[in-house]
Amino acid sequence: MKKVLFFFLVIPFTLQAQLADSTIRVVKMEGAVNFRDVGNYKTLDNKTIVNGKIFRAASIAGLTDKDMQKMEELKVRTVIDFRGTNEAAAAPDKLLPDTDYTLCPAGSDNLPTPEKIADMIKSNDFLMDMYNEKSIQYYGKRYKPLFQKLLTVPDNESLLFHCTGGRDRTGMATALLLYVLNVPMPVIEEDFTASNVYLESANKQMYKPLAEMSGSTVAEIENKMKLRPQHIRQFFSTIKSHYGSVENFLEKECGVGPEDITRLRERYSN
Repeated sequence: MKKVLFFFLVIPFTLQAQLADSTIRVVKMEGAVNFRDVGNYKTLDNKTIVNGKIFRAASIAGLTDKDMQKMEELKVRTVIDFRGTNEAAAAPDKLLPDTDYTLCPAGSDNLPTPEKIADMIKSNDFLMDMYNEKSIQYYGKRYKPLFQKLLTVPDNESLLFHCTGGRDRTGMATALLLYVLNVPMPVIEEDFTASNVYLESANKQMYKPLAEMSGSTVAEIENKMKLRPQHIRQFFSTIKSHYGSVENFLEKECGVGPEDITRLRERYSN
């Protein structure tokens, strides 16, 4: 009981609300982490994003036979992969037969090596480069396939999008999608930073070699790599500074105009 109390005391109150209904949103898998249903959020016009239609995750290369049964139950027949070409080839997705798979490597083929990351970690906030001017050129090519597939995926099937960690590239995709579906920005930020909790155990293992290479402690690496609301705010701010609005970006770079936004809201909220 004390551990449970401590858990909620150290997590900001707004994030507590997001995590409180994790039993509804989180899909427990043996071979994947941060696997979540994007649904169940309330929109600004008091609708609810539908459950069981859109999922996000970290790598699905390690899905077990039991996990594949779950994928069948979830009817995941469309998968969008935000990893780079070599990144995806090194750990191929586990997919159901006849899955509509799309690799969207824009901006991911030039990701830094672990050694480079260890060196970059010494700067104040190297992570922000994924969310600012240095990455704006990739957002359209990376996320256009997601929205196009969401407009056409069969009604009796569901869609999953993911990267390796399921937090940065996938987090931006989720934020953009929730924005389109009219979810309040504070909730979008809470969903984004929730990955810090859902990936905690996996991150500790990943950060150990980075700590050794950079001469830092695991705690210091965790702090440097922590997702913050400022990251996703910068993501939207950068889009607005280049396109005038998120809506202009969606129409110009993703082929999603006002009518498409209406269709997406009709399909994925009620």
